[in-house]
This record gives sequence, C-alpha cells and structure tokens, in this order.
Amino acid sequence: MTRHRRIALLAPLLTAAGALLLSGCGGAGHLKSSGATPTAIGPIHLWPDLPPASATPNDYGETDTEQVPGIKVSGGDVRRLNPVAVVQAEVKAHPNAYSGSDGLYDETVRQLATCKQKPGSCPVLKPYYRDLTGDGKDELILGIRMPDQELAVRCYMPATDGGLIRIMSTVDQIISVDLAGRDVILRSVSAGMPGYEYRTAWSWDDHQRAMLPTRDEIVRHKPGTDTPGGKHRSPSGAGQPSPKKKPPTVGPSATPTAAAP
Repeated sequence: MTRHRRIALLAPLLTAAGALLLSGCGGAGHLKSSGATPTAIGPIHLWPDLPPASATPNDYGETDTEQVPGIKVSGGDVRRLNPVAVVQAEVKAHPNAYSGSDGLYDETVRQLATCKQKPGSCPVLKPYYRDLTGDGKDELILGIRMPDQELAVRCYMPATDGGLIRIMSTVDQIISVDLAGRDVILRSVSAGMPGYEYRTAWSWDDHQRAMLPTRDEIVRHKPGTDTPGGKHRSPSGAGQPSPKKKPPTVGPSATPTAAAP
C-alpha cells in the first residue's frame, strides 16, 4: 500500500475521532470553564516611613503559667487526678485571690468545699482530656461554673518533675467551648456590640510554654443560637459585680472581656 493511499484511508478516521472528542467536551464529568480569573491584588504597605517602635513587643505567657502546689501527676497521666482537688489546691495557695488567673468568687469557693456532699452543685464540670501541646501526653481541661453565668476555663499539663502546671486560665460569659485539633475555642458574648459574639482560639506556644489566644474574631450572632441567659449582655452595667468578687478575664494577651468596654 502506497504512502498516499494510507493517508487517504486514515483521514476519515481521524476526522470522526475529532468529532467525537468535540461533541463530549460539555458532557458530564468533563471540565468546564469557571469564567475569567479575577486579578490578584497584592498587599500594600501603608506609611512606609513610620519610625520603628521604640519598645519591644511584650513577651506574654511567662506570668500566666504556674505549678499547682501539692499536686503530683502519677506516671504523667492527668486522667488520674481529682479535678476538684486540683482547683482546691489553687484556692489554698491563693486564699484571698479574687482577680487574676487564680481569682474565684467567694460563692464558688464555698461550693468547692461541699463537692463531696453535694456533687450536683459542685462548680467543677466534667473534665476533658486532649493533647494540646503535641508531646503525646494529654492535658487536663477544666470548666468552673461562676455566678453571673460566667465560666472559668483552665488547662493543665504534667510537668517533667511529676508536678502539674497550669498553662491557661481565663473567665468570661462563655457561650460554648470546643476542641478543634489542639486548639481550645471559646465563644463568648459581646458586651458592647449587640448581635455579635467573640470567638477566641487558644493554641499552645512552645516558646512561651503556655496556651495563648492566637486567633480572635468578632462574629455576627445568628438568631436562635444559645447564649447565657438567652440574650447578649447589655453594655450598661453588664459584668460589673463587686470588684472583690469579680475576677476579670485573664490571659497572656487581651481577651474578649478585657477588650470590650
């Protein structure tokens, strides 16, 4: 068969195959154009001539961790601990602390003393455990009910010397607490912005050896979702009980309550 004859026979076959390919481009399972790609807009550095800051950034976290006195973690397993005993040890070490990372209400301290006799009214909630630091060992996560629908959230890690170290402590009018990976995510009500809530993700910082609020955002509150008391706090006089009793939200950087008016 000559070269010209072979070409003459192949031409109709190639034409038919091309027609089949073209007819299937818009069929199911095939790629389709999503339209023109929007032009990327790069970041713009505003006021490049501003002088550098004269003060170095604060080194947060060091003063917000503390070894719990008198508590030993057998085998480095925090699941063996009595959560109520952990909180009571902190109260014993700071008996007159009504503010800061150790602060608790008088009423809460009195309830702690009756947890054995009245477990239903014990302010220490069911403990949770999660490896928050990435070292392969679980941390202890505690919630402590407070008056005015507030919740104290504290996290503890086993120390290398067999002790227990508190690596996070904060208190606010909490809507919910979630664990996502190694993050503790708190949703809290907004005091000065009705219809909005704060969402803060606390993450382990290996440099500070503490949980830090690494992501903080203001989120529009969706109607029908639960908040303490069924509504957001009023900005007028909200969260303003006696200074002796009211422990402010604490943490290595500004947290929702501290930032709100």
